[in-house]
Amino acid sequence: MEDLSNYRRSYEKSELLETNIPEDPINLFHRWFHEVEDFEGQSTSGTEVNAMTVSTFGLDGFPKARVVLLKKYNEEGFVFYTNYNSEKGRAIEKNPNVCLSFFWHTAERQVIIKGIAEKTSDIISDNYFDSRPEGSKLGAVVSNQSQVIPSREFLENNLKELEIIYDNKTVERPKYWGGYIVRPVEVEFWQGRANRLHDRIRYSLQENYVWKTERLSP
Repeated sequence: MEDLSNYRRSYEKSELLETNIPEDPINLFHRWFHEVEDFEGQSTSGTEVNAMTVSTFGLDGFPKARVVLLKKYNEEGFVFYTNYNSEKGRAIEKNPNVCLSFFWHTAERQVIIKGIAEKTSDIISDNYFDSRPEGSKLGAVVSNQSQVIPSREFLENNLKELEIIYDNKTVERPKYWGGYIVRPVEVEFWQGRANRLHDRIRYSLQENYVWKTERLSP
């Protein structure tokens, strides 16, 4: 058995105090996101600041988490794109309660978002799809995401065929591909601190879109 008990570090880069937080978690997320983005710009780690883990309840009853890229956020929620027929898409169709999480290790920060996922409008999905590189568009068309395929060559051959079919033609968004917006009901901000006495502030959505803030024990 691999013993990892000595894998530890002291977190001492920042703090999260009630005296320095906004009433709305989206504003705090925005502040943290750009602080981390600026910090990562000075780092050689190459971390994608918008990489987040999406957790769903699978059709088999097991929770499942995977990393996707956040593409947009505002007061309404957090947007990402995927194949609606994928494992995550079918899971969301059955149970739209999802969890998003960001871990920015260089800044010693984590954000956990509980929310309700729903499909974005066709216009939003179309506009984003149209902005993608041609290769990414064809990749969305050729991939029956999460389905079993016989080999890598099978996928690449199908892509070559599509490249011929769509040569000098517009690649339109497949109806089975588009966006989800996750509307938050709870957002927790975690800031690493020394001696494992981490700062944890939780925002919980109340009636009339009012957010309640609470400090949690680490």
